[in-house]
Amino acid sequence: MITDVLLDHAALVPVALFLAVLGCGAVGYAALRRGAAGARVLRALTALSLLAVLALTLTPSGKGASGGGCTVQFALPALGRVELLANVALLLPAAVFAALATRRPWAVLAAGAGLSALVETAQSALPAIGRACDTNDWAMNTLGLSVGVLLARGVLALADRADRDAEPRVPTHPWG
Repeated sequence: MITDVLLDHAALVPVALFLAVLGCGAVGYAALRRGAAGARVLRALTALSLLAVLALTLTPSGKGASGGGCTVQFALPALGRVELLANVALLLPAAVFAALATRRPWAVLAAGAGLSALVETAQSALPAIGRACDTNDWAMNTLGLSVGVLLARGVLALADRADRDAEPRVPTHPWG
């Protein structure tokens, strides 16, 4: 269903990906600036993003049983390659929100790549759900995770700088 919508409106996929990057960065920055309440929001957004990933990748597709196994191929994303761009976008929000919540972007990248590999393994091991295992999916998911982690590092740097700038300056001598 989602793939059909994306295929019908392929020109919107890069725009949606760009808006997702901007949106995740803005929401993440706003949450970081809210302290403990923002940290709770980031954890909740991470959980919701991961639930969406599991729903999109492990629920039965309605296409009937797949042949099992895993297609081994590698391709680069391009504006016209809707499925590849969708896989880039799939884990990006979870990566941004998790990296901001934990302040451990590289651990998030490793865990996310592992999660993507587990999803592909499950798709291969459970042909009855009608999903197809593909190395391209894992590679594009990992690319999206990488973009999300880099975005989170930038947002963390901005938030940390804003926190430093907001701290009252203590004069080093009596005249200011």
